[in-house]
Amino acid sequence: MVNNIYSKKVISHFRNPHNYGKMKNPSAVGKVGNILCGDVMYLYIKVGENDIIKDIKFETFGCVAAISTSSVVTDLAKGKTLGEALKIDSKEIVKSLGGLPSIKYHCSLLGADALSEAIYDYLSKNKRLIPKELQKRHERIEKEKVDLKINN
Repeated sequence: MVNNIYSKKVISHFRNPHNYGKMKNPSAVGKVGNILCGDVMYLYIKVGENDIIKDIKFETFGCVAAISTSSVVTDLAKGKTLGEALKIDSKEIVKSLGGLPSIKYHCSLLGADALSEAIYDYLSKNKRLIPKELQKRHERIEKEKVDLKINN
């Protein structure tokens, strides 16, 4: 049944997720979730010279689509600079997976948000300039967290 809903690439990432696990001593962590569906993502990054994401791992508690989007976002971001990684969006994630059912599209947004939150965390911890677009994304994510807690 699952194979009729999801692409082969989604199933492959779900069954054999790339870069899965908790990272020891990460440079930063992005945590996002959707309390309505129950998905929670932790994205860990290790940043090297020239702001390159030299290692990235994730822990996701969620459905097939949530785990698959987490896996593919790590593939897309690894080896990129922070600036390049910030350009990864939900559309690129969905395309990389060969599509997602429309009801699961929010999982790709969670993947992109977890990555941006990890980058925000890194820049904040290192007292670096935070791009205006990243600040706006962070504020949206924080507002959603507050709104969801109020509505729960």
